[in-house]
Amino acid sequence: MNKEQQAIARLRLAAEMSETYYHAPLVITTSGGKDSDVCLALARAAGIRYEVQHNHTSVDAPETVYHVRETFRRLENESIKCTVNLPMFKGARVTMWRLIPQKLMPPTRVVRYCCSVLKEQGGKGRMITTGVRWAESAKRRKNRGIYEKQSADISRRITISNDNDDTRRLFENCRLQAKRICNPIVDWTDREVWDYIRSEHIPVNPLYERGFHRVGCIGCPLAGRAGRQFEFGRYPTYERAYLHAFERMLAERRHRKLPAVWQSGEEVLHWWLQDGVLPGQLSLMEME
Repeated sequence: MNKEQQAIARLRLAAEMSETYYHAPLVITTSGGKDSDVCLALARAAGIRYEVQHNHTSVDAPETVYHVRETFRRLENESIKCTVNLPMFKGARVTMWRLIPQKLMPPTRVVRYCCSVLKEQGGKGRMITTGVRWAESAKRRKNRGIYEKQSADISRRITISNDNDDTRRLFENCRLQAKRICNPIVDWTDREVWDYIRSEHIPVNPLYERGFHRVGCIGCPLAGRAGRQFEFGRYPTYERAYLHAFERMLAERRHRKLPAVWQSGEEVLHWWLQDGVLPGQLSLMEME
């Protein structure tokens, strides 16, 4: 079985489980990146019933927002339900710029609170599909699977990393009530993704033609120092928005009489970008 057929088989099983356990269509999540676009094309090829959801992070590039809108327009013309999820925190609508002052520290590679609030709330109580792939990082290779069940109790989480019948039956028969996830292209390489995009003529985010190797939140620490410098060079208004959020964060820290780790929003920005202006790094303990 080739990779395309294997991914379609995974999606068909996920769609069947979605109808069985949730009495609703499978949810295909899209971030506006190439992996999401491949998953959408595979879902269509699978001939399954599905819906599409996008989590609005407030820090996506304008091109990403427009690409998602165009994708939704095309899908809705095919009578596919599309939903944009607006993030909530403590019962209220939130953006990255409001979240940073509430969290009292910038998001980092270690403390990625932004992902859990802005990107991962959608699809609760449903069976969803994502474009997660092992090739993206060693951590994903270790922690992510073809099929997953999430639970607040870590001991009850299930991750299935192969397609054999025994593990699939284990996943299907488990009665844990939680979000179930299918990652149909988890074992695809970058080359396989791009080969499929070209062979199937899949429209993708125009940022890939403009020097972007990844499409995610502008300023994400996972993009690395060079990646963030490139992004802020193209989108300086996002850098200013982070600066203002850091200033409000410091004001809130002073209001709560927390340690004065930084003296200004600019100091926070330089530390966060690791641009060498401020020597050394602060530990998370110093922020408490």
